[in-house]
Amino acid sequence: MNYIGSKYTLLPFLESVFRQISDGTEKTFCDLFAGTGMVGRHFKSLGLRVIANDIQYYAYSLNKAYIELNHQPEFSNLRQALNDELKSYNSLLSDPLDELFQYLNSVPGKKGFITHNYSPAGNRKYYTEYNAEKADAIRQLIEDWRQEKLINNEEYFYILASLIEAIDQVANTASVYGAYLKSFKKSAIKPLTLRPIRLINHVPDCRAHNANASQLVKDIDCDILYLDPPYNQREYGANYHVLETVAKYDSPSLSGTTGMREYVRSDFCKNKKVAAAFEELILTAKTKHILISYNDEGLLPFDKLQSILRLRGEPRLFTQSYSRFKADNSRVYKRNSTVEHLHYVRVTT
Repeated sequence: MNYIGSKYTLLPFLESVFRQISDGTEKTFCDLFAGTGMVGRHFKSLGLRVIANDIQYYAYSLNKAYIELNHQPEFSNLRQALNDELKSYNSLLSDPLDELFQYLNSVPGKKGFITHNYSPAGNRKYYTEYNAEKADAIRQLIEDWRQEKLINNEEYFYILASLIEAIDQVANTASVYGAYLKSFKKSAIKPLTLRPIRLINHVPDCRAHNANASQLVKDIDCDILYLDPPYNQREYGANYHVLETVAKYDSPSLSGTTGMREYVRSDFCKNKKVAAAFEELILTAKTKHILISYNDEGLLPFDKLQSILRLRGEPRLFTQSYSRFKADNSRVYKRNSTVEHLHYVRVTT
């Protein structure tokens, strides 16, 4: 996913800093604003037990699959129930999951909330009507499978994560869902196709949470606390509201031309509250190391963040230039790059 604030290109930088500050005893890494989980996945691959959290349910769903799961689900009950249907697919496929996903991708479309609200059938163009109907059919099907106990919790989030990633690939947007494009772009016309998620890491007891970061931090003990909160007034709840609805499938009330659902507004996106929000997190953290990703476009001034960190120890700063997020490549931006500030403090107080 082309995600606001994604640290995918900065993973080598984050790992390099971690290796500089590590004393070799660290076992637990907490990513309190995990987003799609790229940072958590990387540190899990390094052998650390990861605790991931995000208040957005679509992000939680992705982390339930990528962070918590250590092996491909077996789908034993579902396979037994679908035995005859699955026989019609190629049994020589290299991965047995491919049969199940071929079945999912063959499910006839069905009009539902996504079709009625996010496709031309509902006078919006987030998805083609074909893709919206396919998404509705699959989303309803996996909900039915869960209710009928044909899939367990792990299997449910495994398929849901695949659907979230697949539907984002065919979204008719300029990366974020604040608005849809007037005409369907080439990638949006491609058929919705779910693919098995590949899980390659094996670290026990990793966990994903869907909680308010300021509350959850009080209940977690970890060796490394990584904070990557929103930098500015762009709310993730607004920019990814459609994915939130696909993940929850809760038929919310929608408003405006873009069909916006209600969402939780973050104190980290408010000029008057961001300092207090940071201070609460830093002061209540139960950890050995605190790492904070915060770029030079953030609402909180550099000196203020450093002064908050001094409440727990002596701060250090690591920096890395990188290309800034662009929701629309046709626009002319004032800056093509930004500087990532990775603030660090080893907790002594």
